[in-house]
Amino acid sequence: MRLSRTLLTLPTAALVLAFPGVASADESVQVRLLDLNGTGATGTATLTATGTGDLTVTITSTGMTPNSPHAQHLHGATNGTDFHCPDRSADSNGNGYVSTEEGLPMYGDIFISLTTSGDTTKASGLAVDRMPSADARGNLTYERTIPAADLPAGTIAHLKDLHIVQHGIDANGNGKYDLAGLGESTFARSVGVDGIPAEATDPATCGMVSGAAAGSVPAGGVATGDGSTRDPGPVWYAVSALTLAGAAGAVALRRRPARQS
Repeated sequence: MRLSRTLLTLPTAALVLAFPGVASADESVQVRLLDLNGTGATGTATLTATGTGDLTVTITSTGMTPNSPHAQHLHGATNGTDFHCPDRSADSNGNGYVSTEEGLPMYGDIFISLTTSGDTTKASGLAVDRMPSADARGNLTYERTIPAADLPAGTIAHLKDLHIVQHGIDANGNGKYDLAGLGESTFARSVGVDGIPAEATDPATCGMVSGAAAGSVPAGGVATGDGSTRDPGPVWYAVSALTLAGAAGAVALRRRPARQS
């Protein structure tokens, strides 16, 4: 009885220290995914830090390119740098669309690749064979729990400072990625992979943590001019663009009309 009364007077933190096997309750932050390139794509996401240090990510999006894979990532950093979702003013070449190159200095390098299985590092940034695909109506759903051991250092502590970007748009409204929409992806070409449609790599949605859980005042950012927000070299893309090229070829083959006998 005396032990029970003593426990009742202890603060929660003390109880956790006294019983290290007790896990804290799951904590979630909400992300609203907004259309970045005028395609009408939107969505919602939840990032849940579990009591065991894992991270569960759930995403529901609409208006995505139908029957097509969509690369998606957590972007940002854990050092307080002011990465954020860009707006249409990031379209520096004036073609009406924010490309990967134009958005990257603002939303930052890939922090976690939101694949459906396997590796989640930035090396899998465009491993489209392991990215979720939208259905015939352009709806996309995703859920995965990433083990604590696979998370970059500081992920859970700085969850409010990260944000989500989904890629893949249908600029010419024909229901697929093709060169007729926005031409070739110059970003893919810059790392030695030719023939990839820009539609496949341009961002579709971007969302930041909203409400009371939003990130604190940043320590620095894109306005500092020190180049700290720029990707030092898209080596992650060099690995995964080959996968994207293979997938694009497979899609083209599936859509090629059958030869008449």
